[in-house]
Amino acid sequence: MACDAIPFGDASMPLTAFLGALVVGCALHYRKIVKNEWFGYPDEWFPSVSATIGDRYPERALFQLFIALSTGPRTAMVGLWYLITRRPGRTLPEFVAGMGLLRTLMLAGWTFVTSTDDHDSHDVLMISYLVLTLPWTLGCIALSPPNPKAVKYRKYLAGAFFGTLVPMIYFYIQHKVHRVPGAYTTYAFFEWSLILYDVAFDTVTTIDFSTLEVAILDVRGSPNGEGFSLDHLLAPRFTWAEALDTAAEIYHGFVFWSTLTSLGVTVWYFPLWHMGISGYEALVLTTISPVLLANKTIRSLAVSNQRLLHLSSLAGLAAYFISAPTLRLFAVGFGVAMACLSWATTLYAESASDARLESKVLGWSLGLILSATVKFAWRTNNPVWPIMHADNGGWNGTGLALGVLAVLRFTNKAPLVSGQAPNPRNDASAYLTACGIAGLLFGLHSLLSDTSTMILWVWEGYPIRGPISATHGWLTAAFMTIGLLLGLQRPYLAGSWLAYALGCAGAAVLTLRHNWIGYCGALAIAAYLMALCVPIVSHAARKSPATSFGLGFLLYNVMVLFHVWVVAYAFVPGGPLVRERTDWVMLSMMLLLGCGVFDLSSTPPRPQSPNMTAPQMAPRRPSQHRRYHGAAALLVNILFALATVRRVPSNDYQPHHGEDRLITAGIWTVHFSLDNDMWSSENRMRNLIQEMELDVVGLLETDLQRIIMGNRDTTQFLAEELGMYVDYGPGPNKHTWGAALLSKFPILNSTHHLLPSPVGELAPAIHATLDVYGRLVDVFVFHSGQEEDKLDRLLQSEYMSGLMGSTDKPAVLLSYLVTKPLRGNYNRYVSDVSGMHDVDPSDDDRWCEYILYKGLKRVAYARVSRSTITDTELQVAKFVVPGSREESVALEEAGEEERDRRVDEGDVPEGWRFPALFKGEGVRGHRYHVFDEPRYYDRGVGGGQEEEEEGLNEVGVDDFTNGVVEGKGIWGIWGW
Repeated sequence: MACDAIPFGDASMPLTAFLGALVVGCALHYRKIVKNEWFGYPDEWFPSVSATIGDRYPERALFQLFIALSTGPRTAMVGLWYLITRRPGRTLPEFVAGMGLLRTLMLAGWTFVTSTDDHDSHDVLMISYLVLTLPWTLGCIALSPPNPKAVKYRKYLAGAFFGTLVPMIYFYIQHKVHRVPGAYTTYAFFEWSLILYDVAFDTVTTIDFSTLEVAILDVRGSPNGEGFSLDHLLAPRFTWAEALDTAAEIYHGFVFWSTLTSLGVTVWYFPLWHMGISGYEALVLTTISPVLLANKTIRSLAVSNQRLLHLSSLAGLAAYFISAPTLRLFAVGFGVAMACLSWATTLYAESASDARLESKVLGWSLGLILSATVKFAWRTNNPVWPIMHADNGGWNGTGLALGVLAVLRFTNKAPLVSGQAPNPRNDASAYLTACGIAGLLFGLHSLLSDTSTMILWVWEGYPIRGPISATHGWLTAAFMTIGLLLGLQRPYLAGSWLAYALGCAGAAVLTLRHNWIGYCGALAIAAYLMALCVPIVSHAARKSPATSFGLGFLLYNVMVLFHVWVVAYAFVPGGPLVRERTDWVMLSMMLLLGCGVFDLSSTPPRPQSPNMTAPQMAPRRPSQHRRYHGAAALLVNILFALATVRRVPSNDYQPHHGEDRLITAGIWTVHFSLDNDMWSSENRMRNLIQEMELDVVGLLETDLQRIIMGNRDTTQFLAEELGMYVDYGPGPNKHTWGAALLSKFPILNSTHHLLPSPVGELAPAIHATLDVYGRLVDVFVFHSGQEEDKLDRLLQSEYMSGLMGSTDKPAVLLSYLVTKPLRGNYNRYVSDVSGMHDVDPSDDDRWCEYILYKGLKRVAYARVSRSTITDTELQVAKFVVPGSREESVALEEAGEEERDRRVDEGDVPEGWRFPALFKGEGVRGHRYHVFDEPRYYDRGVGGGQEEEEEGLNEVGVDDFTNGVVEGKGIWGIWGW
C-alpha cells in the first residue's frame, strides 16, 4: 500500500505547484501574466506556464516549494520502477532509470532557473526535459508488466503528450512570427495540457506498484518480472545490439543521401564558371555503377566484400580534405559510384530475408528524413557536404567518423546469398521496376531532400498567404514520416492504383496552384513518395540488380537533366524544346512511378523462401525491427520540431541608422552561394552584408532549389543571421536563376514578375513596398537577360521602365542590367517614363550592376570588392527618407547638377558615412575599389521631425494588408 502512495505523491505535488501558481497568479496579477511582447488582455486572456511560474511573487515561490517537495516521491518512483523491471542480463531498466533521474534534474533546472532569470538556460533545460521524456516514456512502455489496463493508459497518454507538441509549436509560431492576436492563449492551453499528460503518465505507475508490492519487497528472491510479455511499442526484448543496428542503418542511409545530393552541387560549380557545358557533367553517370552487377564474377565479389564497398563510399564525405575543386569532384564521384553500387549489392543480398531487407530499406528511407532534418537545422546546408568545412559551419570530421562506425555496424552480418547463384529473375518486368525506381529516386531527391523546396514552389510573396520554410518545414517532414509508416504497414495499399491516383492529384495541385492549396498538394506527394519506398525498393531488390538499380539510376539521370534543361535551356543543345516545362517533368515522374505501380500490382505476393535456415530467415522478426525504426522515426521528428522552435525568428529587425532616417541599400550577384574555390559562401556573405550595415539588399542568382544546386536556400540563413525580412522571389518552378530581397524594414507587399524573354533565359523581378520610418518606399530587384539576347534586353528594359514609372512613391532599383552607362537600354531605365535617376552617372566602369532611385535623398555610394566569394562586386548606396511627399516632390524637381554634386566625407554627418573597415587594403579581400573611396553627395536632410507622423496616412499599412490601394488589387500577377 505504501508503494501505491508514491506515484500519488509524485502527481499531487507538481499539480499543486502548477495549479496553485495558476490560481494565485490569476488572482493577484492576472493582466500582467497574460500580457506578452505583442498583446495583452483582452486579446490574450490565459497565461502561459512560464509567465505563471516565473514572473511574479508569491506564485513563483509557491510553485518552487511544491516542486521541491515532489523531488523525493519522483526519485523514489524511478528507483522502485527500476527494481520491479530489472532482470539479469538486461540493460534497458538501467537506461530508463538513468533517463528518469536526468529528467528529474532537468525539471529542477527549468523550475529554479526561470525564463525571467536566464531565458536561454531556461529554454535549454526545458528542451532537455522534453527530449529526455521520449526515452523515459518509450522505456516505461517497453518495460511495463503484463497489465493491459496500465499499458493502454500509458500508450494513450504518451500519444497525447507527443501529439500535443505539433499544435503547440504551430500556435507558438503564429504568435512569435506572425504576431496573431490570441495565438499565445491557444498555445498556453496546449502547454498546460502537456503538464497534465506528463503527470498522468507517471501516475499510471500506481497500477503496477499495487500488483507487484510483494515482488518489490522480496527483491533477492523474486524473478523481478522475468517472463513479462512486452508486446508493446518497442521490441518484445530490447537489446542494445538491435538498437545500434537500427541507428547504423539510418545513419548510413543519411550518408547515402548526403553523398548523392552533394554530387549535383559539386558538378554545378564547373558549368557555372564555364558559362556552359564543361565536360565534368559526365560524372552524373557515376550513379549507374550497379550495372556492374550484371557480371556474375563482379556480383559475387561485391556481395562478398560489402564492407569494403560501403567504406569506399565514404570517399564522398572525406572529399572535404581536398582543396582543389577538380580533385574534390572526382572524390565525390567515386563516393557516389561506390554508394550506389554498395546499396544495390546489399539490397540484393538481403532480399532472401523479408525482415532483413525491410530493415535496410527502412534505414535508407529514414536516412532521407534525417538528411532533411539536418539540412533544416543547418538552414538548408548539409554539414557533411564537401562544400562545407569548419570555417563555414561544416561538421565533416564528425560526420565521417560516425560514418565509419555506422558502416562497421551496418555490415556486421554475413550475406544471405553468395552472388554465385544463377542470375536473379531478369524478365521484362524488371524494366518496369527500373522505371519505378527512377521515378521514386527523382521524386525523393528533387522534392523531398530539403523540406523548403516545395514550400518555395508555392511562395508568392507578401502579404504571406502560404507556408514559410523556417516554420512549416516540419509539416513536410511529418507527412514524409506518415507516408513511410503507411507504406510499411500497408504496402499493397501504398502500391495500389488508388494511392497512385491520389499521388497524381497531389502532383497536379503542387504544379498548378500556389499558397496553402498548392502546399496541400505538396504534402500529398510527399506522403505518397515515401509510402512507395518500402514496396518498390523491396520489389526491385528481388529483380536483377543491374536492371532494376542500374537502369533505374540511368533513367533517374535523364530526369535530373530534364529538370535542369527546363531552366538552363539557353546554355544546352536542344534546350528550347523543353523550355519552362516543369509540368512535363512532373508528368514524366508520375508516368515512371506508374510503371512501377503496374509491376507491383501485377506481381503476386512473394512466399518466404523455404531454403533459408532459421537464423538466416529471422534474425529479427518484422514486428521487432519495425518498432525500432518506428521509435527512430518519432525521435527524428521530435528533433525536427525542436530545431523548428530554435529557428523561430527572435530579431527586432531594427535598421542600422534609424536615428538618421537612413536606408543603406545594396545589390550583389552571389553566384549561387559557391565561392571561387567551391566552398559554400553564406557565412562570408553574411559577414560583409553585416559589416557594410545594409538595411536592404537585392541578391541575384539565388534560386538553389534544384538538384544541381543541392536544394538549398541561402536567403533563410542570411535572413535569420542578419535579422531581416526576406522575399525569396519567383520560386524554383518559375524557371529563373533567382532574385531575392532582404530588408530590415517590414515588407508590406511584394509581387513577382517574369519579364518578356522570347529568346533567352527568363528575367525575374521583385516589386516590393516597404514601411520605412512611416513612409511607403518601393524597392525593385531585377536581373536582366544575357548580353547575346538583345531583343530580350530591349523588351525587359521597356517592361521595367513602365513598372518603375507606375509608382509615385519613393523608389530604389537594385539591378543587373547588362548595359553600359549612358548608352542603349540604360536610357530606358533612366528616363522620364521610369522617373529614376542613376546613383552616380559619372561611374562609367559599370556593365552589370546598377542602383537607381527617385524621391529619396541620395547621400553616399560605394563599390566593394568581392574577394573570392563570387564573380561580382557589392554595390551600396545610402539614402535619407524624406519626411513627407512634398519633400520627395521637391527632390525630383531639383536639377541634375544640384542632385549630383559631390562633397568630402568630412562634410557629411557621421551616420551617413560608410564603415572605415574597408578603406585602404580593407579586410579579408574586401575594400572600396574602382574609385578607391566611397562618394558622398551634397544633399541636406531637409524636412522636419514634425512631418514624420504623416507617414502611412497617404496610403496606409492597413490598405496593403486588406489588399486594395485606391481600388487596385495589389496581389500582382506573374508576367509571362
